[in-house]
Amino acid sequence: MTVPSQELIGTVTAESGIDGTAALDETAVPSRGRIILKRFLSQKSALFGFVLLLILVLLAYLGPVISKWDYSQPDYNSFLVTPNGSHWFGTDGTGTDLFAATMRGAQKSIIIGLLVAVLATSMAAIVGATAGYFGKWIDAALMWLVNLLLVIPSFLIIAILSPRYHNNLTLFVILLGMFIWQITARIVRGQTLSLREREYVLAAKYMGVSGPRIIARHILPNLASLLIIDATVNVSVAVLTETGLSFFGFGVQPPDVSLGTLIEAAQTSATTQPWLFLFPAGFLVLLLLAVNLIGQGLRDAFDPSAGVAV
Repeated sequence: MTVPSQELIGTVTAESGIDGTAALDETAVPSRGRIILKRFLSQKSALFGFVLLLILVLLAYLGPVISKWDYSQPDYNSFLVTPNGSHWFGTDGTGTDLFAATMRGAQKSIIIGLLVAVLATSMAAIVGATAGYFGKWIDAALMWLVNLLLVIPSFLIIAILSPRYHNNLTLFVILLGMFIWQITARIVRGQTLSLREREYVLAAKYMGVSGPRIIARHILPNLASLLIIDATVNVSVAVLTETGLSFFGFGVQPPDVSLGTLIEAAQTSATTQPWLFLFPAGFLVLLLLAVNLIGQGLRDAFDPSAGVAV
């Protein structure tokens, strides 16, 4: 390892303090934040996605409050009713209000998407940065684990374990999160291999700062844009995966509902009672569209080449 010069150590110590943490100018972070925010807001598609997502989230959580029907309490006087003033999305063959059921399914999708994204991105950051920074046998072991998980048929594993997590949201989120972080971990590892040779990292290491602290204070902050964008993408992946699993009966189980179970139940009547299929499927499409537009906007906002004049 190259030993940093005394001038470099003095500079880092003077500007950062004894632990080698890079000092931040008081106006630097807010200024960069304003630039990124302005880039994001300047993109009409990203702004549309943000507004659309906000509307969908509010509708999913406030809709059941203003509706007089509950997804678990059918209206036995209204079977297969088309959308009307009482049942806004109509009812199914059991008299269940489709609006209440769709909003319940949307809540499930949003919660699962967010939790899985946080879990998967966190795992990718920790595993990738640890492997890249420490190298040697730690790198070899962690990359072996990543490669192993990449070749395991995740859908089959989750399907086999589905009886174990019967409506157990925590276990379901963990299983989903276990199989969507590997690619990002490899990218984080590659970036860390470069960052660990930077002068400020070498200086911190020379002054005795521990590896985990260097990773937390110097490596991961420089990968924030990558991780934020990855988390956004993982929301879409998690929502779509959960919907697919529920469609085939391996996800959310009755008596609870999800967008996947609603779409699966309506597939045979999509032409005769189209509202049963169109409303949950339409909500799913809009949710994925909003998240993808936000992810695209964040990627362009963090990319310096996509900046606007400020």
